[in-house]
Amino acid sequence: MSRAPTQIIEQSPMGALQIVAITLTVLLNGLDGFDVLAISFASPGIASEFGIDRSALGFVLAAELIGMSVGSVVLGSLSDKLGRRPLILFCLLTMSLGMFGSSSANSVLTLAIWRIATGVGIGGMLAAITATAAEHSNEKNRSFCVALSAIGYPIGAVLGGSVAAWLLSLYDWRSVFIFGGTITAVFLPIVWLGMPETIAHLAQKQPRNALSRINRILARMGHAAVDQLPVPRQAEFKTPTAELFAPTLIRRTILVTLAYFLHIATFYFILKWVPKIVVDMGFVASSAAGVLVWANVGGAIGGITLGFITRRLPTRLMTIIALLGAFVMVSVFGMGQSTIFQLSLIAAIAGFFTNSGVVGLYALFAEAFPTQVRGAGTGFAIGVGRGGAALSPILAGFLFDGGLGLQGVAIIMASGALIAAVCLMLLRTADLQNDQRQAS
Repeated sequence: MSRAPTQIIEQSPMGALQIVAITLTVLLNGLDGFDVLAISFASPGIASEFGIDRSALGFVLAAELIGMSVGSVVLGSLSDKLGRRPLILFCLLTMSLGMFGSSSANSVLTLAIWRIATGVGIGGMLAAITATAAEHSNEKNRSFCVALSAIGYPIGAVLGGSVAAWLLSLYDWRSVFIFGGTITAVFLPIVWLGMPETIAHLAQKQPRNALSRINRILARMGHAAVDQLPVPRQAEFKTPTAELFAPTLIRRTILVTLAYFLHIATFYFILKWVPKIVVDMGFVASSAAGVLVWANVGGAIGGITLGFITRRLPTRLMTIIALLGAFVMVSVFGMGQSTIFQLSLIAAIAGFFTNSGVVGLYALFAEAFPTQVRGAGTGFAIGVGRGGAALSPILAGFLFDGGLGLQGVAIIMASGALIAAVCLMLLRTADLQNDQRQAS
């Protein structure tokens, strides 16, 4: 009996087309990294031009995170219905328009609206590329490929941050958004030509001409054609999102979503407030951007390290360790430092652990949710979790304005990672064993 197409992908060595697809997910996550951080790089200039205080700036910093929540939940579910590839293309277009719109904003309100639009695209993108990375990889390398995809975020932030620091030394904050919008638009034809739809999605949804499409993709991967499609899993719920709260999935849905919500609040405290904190210490804006770049250098190294380790050790265990490290190092960052070198070093170590935690959580999403709800599950966790991201800069702004010092604010914001680690300790092994074979 011939193997089902999903079994061919899961059990065979990964070929060039799959490696290209995974590489594109890394690069797309890099776009997310730059697009999200663009507002952080620009925040000192925005605060100066529009004359706003820390509380108001906190709302501006949170705007695209609010959009992310909407985009992740709504568009993540659509990726399970319409496909990973078309959603990625739509999100790229939305992100590019949002970045260009941000560069032309003439008020805080207009800027916030454009950042929300950008966030909608980013949120949908995150859900789609996580599912894409999982479904283009074989079973042996799935967690590693998802982790590898996630490290594109800090890599994009590092490279984009270096460019942003240079742009800010020559031009105003608007140049950062023009650069981001241009680079995002360039990826539209690249994804159109280089990223096929995932076989797992085609085998499950079975749209018109699904068999011929699957065989064309298999041929590009160097595999023999299949003569029939597997029997798809019958839908038990009207929407993928509803299925997330079925008895078999509700426990893992709640725990991984809560863990992501809590840790992402810690993660975004570093990403969103580092430039402003460093400028308030008396350093120039370009130096502040440099500190944030080093935080993301540490994040990239941490993500790569966790990805390799999870090929040998359980993803959940390593993620818990990363979350505990994040709590410690973000608290240490709150002690303050007297030189840019010291600030950069502590920020890099904090970034190592905070981003490792994010990478580990993305890998856990791929393990926890089966194919038919992977986009919806990942999107729901990210969407609700981004509420923590949106809350983070706002809460930190109010804590600062309330008279709490950097050390106190840092400890409060770091506690999210600590509680997230407890959530993952409550997960059962069965919660992280996806049922890919059921669709095969």
